[in-house]
Amino acid sequence: MSINITMPALSPTMEEGKLSRWHVKEGDSVSSGDVIAEIETDKATMEVEAVDEGKIGKIVVPEGTDNVKVNAVIAVLLTEGETASKAAPAATPVPAAKAPSPQPSPPKGEGAPVAPSVASGSAVISAKPPITSPFGGEVGAKAPGEGASAAPTKSNGARVFASPLARRLAKEANIDVSAIAGSGPHGRVVKADVDAAKSGKVPLKTAPAAAAAAGGAMPLGMTKAQVMALYEAGSYDVVPNDGMRKVVAARLTEAKQTIPHFYLTLDCNIGELMAARETINTAAPKDKDGKPTYKLSVNDFVIKAWALALQKVPLANATWAVDSILYHKRSDVAVAVAIPGGLFTPVVKAAEGKSLRQISEEVKDFAGRARSRKLAPHEYQGGSSAVSNLGMYGITNFAAVINPPHGTILAVGVGEERVYADKGQVKVGQFMTVTLSCDHRSVDGALGAELLAAFKVLIETPVMMLA
Repeated sequence: MSINITMPALSPTMEEGKLSRWHVKEGDSVSSGDVIAEIETDKATMEVEAVDEGKIGKIVVPEGTDNVKVNAVIAVLLTEGETASKAAPAATPVPAAKAPSPQPSPPKGEGAPVAPSVASGSAVISAKPPITSPFGGEVGAKAPGEGASAAPTKSNGARVFASPLARRLAKEANIDVSAIAGSGPHGRVVKADVDAAKSGKVPLKTAPAAAAAAGGAMPLGMTKAQVMALYEAGSYDVVPNDGMRKVVAARLTEAKQTIPHFYLTLDCNIGELMAARETINTAAPKDKDGKPTYKLSVNDFVIKAWALALQKVPLANATWAVDSILYHKRSDVAVAVAIPGGLFTPVVKAAEGKSLRQISEEVKDFAGRARSRKLAPHEYQGGSSAVSNLGMYGITNFAAVINPPHGTILAVGVGEERVYADKGQVKVGQFMTVTLSCDHRSVDGALGAELLAAFKVLIETPVMMLA
């Protein structure tokens, strides 16, 4: 009996992906463990391998195809004795949506359970660890195995009736289909309605009316058509957002809308830090080419000091978890790494127990692999706090957006000479401004101030980090 190979859910939140490459062709024999394809989501590109043996009878989805739904048949595997005439894909059953069953809590001290290998129905593929990974966390996706609905619903269950073609065209134009007045039977939105909305011939419903028609919340922001209508045609280039940019936009929008941020700022005298850094770097042994085997950055000191500060103020090493607060035993510090089109936040785990040199080497490795999108999910997920340093760009100070589910993020500005008063004398010293963003649900004002004060002591007296 032939076996359907279906689009795997590479993460618990994946809804669709791109079949970027086939490693096999029709007629090829495969064995368990053979890599047969590469699947790309807005979170990662992953190799897919066979977990059964047979012959590729038919490739249903060509490589390069975007928006392939989870559980859609992408190829057919022939078992022993079958011929290509048997390679027609069978219908892939889509289970009815149902409320998720409660999951058992992980054992104490362990993180969230890892999603198992995906094998939907009779599919014979499993996902290997990612070979490339954009910024983590797909958002707004249905649970694995949940089928696409012919009539999309809002959060309260009210339906928006539209033809499949109309919904696809509206999505491509970034128009909320609930804002389009339908001319089809029973108010159904059809292709002509979307075309009229895109051209501006028929105005979109007002936000309150659209929300009322859909039975949902008022849509946020302007639609693509509304934005483009403000500018002269030909005066701009349109570059579609890739998966990474969509995730970054969605997650940070969610963060600012759902996390009650507050900000604390202070200046740190980093004169002793700069002197210690120079001494350590000067003492670094040379390799065979005469180059230092390591070179510590200011950011390495910042990460170490922040990790130790979280240990000194453990109540601030916290994550909001809806009906609970998680107080973390380790200082797992995420480090913002900018790449073209977005950013990663790889996590230096248990940073409080690592040397400055270990932190330096780990961050450099993360940064290099982030730029080539070769970080694995476990390397950029989790953490309780983060550090974002824009000092290398000359930025004096800024307030960073908390990356959920972190409870805090430390924004670090440039180190620069400033005039200051010390016991009635005017002096010049090296200063750095830092701003702490806190989630007020888990870290209150006084607690955030205590955490920042602990960091200031450590960063101004770097010898304390070596104790």
